[in-house]
Amino acid sequence: MPAHNEEANLPGVLDSLEECGIPAIADVLIINDASTDATPGIIRARGYRMVTNVFCLGYGGAIQVGYKYAVRYGYQYVIQMDADGQHDPCNVPVIYGRLLEEDAGGPPDIVLGTRYLEGSHSFPLSLPKRMAHRLFRFLIRLLSGHTVSDPTTGLQGLSRRAFTFYAGYDNFDVKYPDANMLIQMLLLHFRMVEVPAVMHARTAGKSIHSGLRPLWYMIRMLFSTLAIAFQINVLKIGAGESRPQII
Repeated sequence: MPAHNEEANLPGVLDSLEECGIPAIADVLIINDASTDATPGIIRARGYRMVTNVFCLGYGGAIQVGYKYAVRYGYQYVIQMDADGQHDPCNVPVIYGRLLEEDAGGPPDIVLGTRYLEGSHSFPLSLPKRMAHRLFRFLIRLLSGHTVSDPTTGLQGLSRRAFTFYAGYDNFDVKYPDANMLIQMLLLHFRMVEVPAVMHARTAGKSIHSGLRPLWYMIRMLFSTLAIAFQINVLKIGAGESRPQII
């Protein structure tokens, strides 16, 4: 769970984690991304594992620190969620159960929590975010032939194969890891599935996609996605990391 200046939201998120019994079945790691408010004190007072970044690495950089931690300490699965209260902790057992579930091709490498499948619960999105979702759904389908209903979801479960790959040098966008990372993993034939998720609107603090940032985000993500597709399909970069099947 990456956290940067989330003192207003983090206590409620941790309360919800405890109400759902998550600390009893999983190790909870919070990446304190150089917070300047009471975030680190809250984490210490609640007794959770914490890695503190000396400098703010941003959302993607903080998540990759969590992947590296999981690789170093031998974890088999990682479930990532935000610290701003948008991802309900009740999703964790659902995602974990799907990570363990095998079908004809084996278990998935990546499980996405989506707000668009039947059984999900979400909140109204702004027009720029809805436009971004439509654009990236189209790009993923065009470039990979696969449909991902929620291409910007940060609520994900990953197998050791997936998060070990992400932890590697230059395998993960440390600024805006969204649709570009999904297209990368699909083109490298990592197995990806979606499950319905429960999500809530942020009640405090400032989103990383506020103001004019969504416009810059869409432009950057568009070029990043196309660049990754070119690297994999044309230059064959990363082809050795692929798996034989996708679902």
